[in-house]
Amino acid sequence: MWLIKNHNPLKSHNIPLCPHVDTPTKNLHTFPIMPALCRDCLTQFPTGPRCPACRSPRIVAHAELETLSIAHMDCDAFYASVEKRDNPALKDHPVIVGGGHRGVVSTCCYLARIHGVRSAMPMFQALKLCPHAIVVKPRFPAYIEASRAIRAMMEQLTPAIEPLSLDEAFLDLTGTTKLHGHPPAVMLAKLTRDMEVQLGLTGSVGLSHNKFLAKIASDLDKPRGFSIVGRAETEAFLKPKPVRIIWGVGQATQAALETAGIRSIADLLRWTRPDLTARFGSMGDRLWHLARGVDYRRVNRDEKLKSISKETTFHEDTSDPDLLDGHIWRLSEQVADRAKAKQLAGRTVTLKLKRGDFQLVSRRHALPDPTQLTDRIYRAARDLFDHAGPQGPYRLIGVGISDLASEADADLSGDLLDPGAQNRAKAERATDTIRARFGAEAIIKGRALR
Repeated sequence: MWLIKNHNPLKSHNIPLCPHVDTPTKNLHTFPIMPALCRDCLTQFPTGPRCPACRSPRIVAHAELETLSIAHMDCDAFYASVEKRDNPALKDHPVIVGGGHRGVVSTCCYLARIHGVRSAMPMFQALKLCPHAIVVKPRFPAYIEASRAIRAMMEQLTPAIEPLSLDEAFLDLTGTTKLHGHPPAVMLAKLTRDMEVQLGLTGSVGLSHNKFLAKIASDLDKPRGFSIVGRAETEAFLKPKPVRIIWGVGQATQAALETAGIRSIADLLRWTRPDLTARFGSMGDRLWHLARGVDYRRVNRDEKLKSISKETTFHEDTSDPDLLDGHIWRLSEQVADRAKAKQLAGRTVTLKLKRGDFQLVSRRHALPDPTQLTDRIYRAARDLFDHAGPQGPYRLIGVGISDLASEADADLSGDLLDPGAQNRAKAERATDTIRARFGAEAIIKGRALR
């Protein structure tokens, strides 16, 4: 028999609860008694297969449910979800957000992922896997608007928010139980419920005792997930996991670790801290800590943004000049959109290339003054690409800006050697205004379709 208290603190905070439904007292399965939460009506109760109030099976239960406070919230297929929300005709169809036939997949909905479609996959290959998919061009103003609405909801929970991108952020709800009258887990469940009801968007939550584990947890049960990794289970949870689960371990690092016989967290645990550091430098020290679930990084709202960048990894290595040029333009456009959304500009443009043999090439160019314009970022990145030395094939390409400044200081001097620069800048600003009013598809650069 469930022990349901007559008073629920959620009522005093205007969080609606489902009417109480009596639970039969016979023929119940036996479950360990631990805190549980209904993600639909937010009722708290001892563990069971369904919510005793609304009968929902969407239950999260954990011994540390009421004490953990570090969270990572990641929207589910964010761009595609915004497209489906804004165009109900897309609801039951696989949707791919990206460029034209020569372009790549920016993201896709879960229906498309079932067919094997993945981000950064060439569009022609994605359409072979899922020929009935509907392809839509990215609408970054719409995504930025949705991101701001979600951020406003987060602000109601805690001031300690560390955004990672438009669709994900860390939250630290330590000490907020007294403020809200109930623990962080309840507020996080309310956040995702409100996102779904008010914004038509879904998200997945990871809750733990540090950022490293919270980010891993948020990816365990997508979409509409809520996963918890507690202190007591940290070692047992991590031990069988592959090393690639560690944030920052890419293919090159994974290959280096495998050369050393390290494929799982359990393998890492057999190495001493001095040996890992001697073999892998500072990365070895980081791996030693994270293999034990130790992460001292704080959720830092005020951490100064040092750069804005975007990169894509190809499904297959490529040397196609048109395809690569299209990527440089799209990445420059995405970097510029993020800079404009954050009211920032960058003085230094960076191009990042990774060849098929995993050799990493990075080139930088300092501009006369900061910029947030796609045109200037693209031209600098394209020039860096043309002078990067031996050509591909490439497996990854990235564009970024750094040495950030306020947008008030952006694009003031122009380019005396390029008399058309000022006219292109005016055209881009006019394009931004039109897109903000009529949508990103109102004007599309031909280069973006490559």
